[in-house]
Amino acid sequence: MVSKKLTVTNSQGFHMRPAMTFANAMGKYPCEISIKFNGSETNGKSIMNIIAACIKCGAEIEIVCDGEKEQEALNEAVKMIESGFGE
Repeated sequence: MVSKKLTVTNSQGFHMRPAMTFANAMGKYPCEISIKFNGSETNGKSIMNIIAACIKCGAEIEIVCDGEKEQEALNEAVKMIESGFGE
């Protein structure tokens, strides 16, 4: 298991487009991926669960990857979030 704490920097947080981008990118990895936020854990491969978590700009989150190719998944997740999803 690997994890990293990050701050969401894109101005709209995890709205529909970034949630879809994130979930689709994470879906290609065989490991389990979750987003810890505000005392809850969200499935990082589910667009609807990510949107329902209401993760806004400035939120402190933790990405947790567990299983095969976990480090690769974490690296891609971190890159996407730190880049603000290109927004």
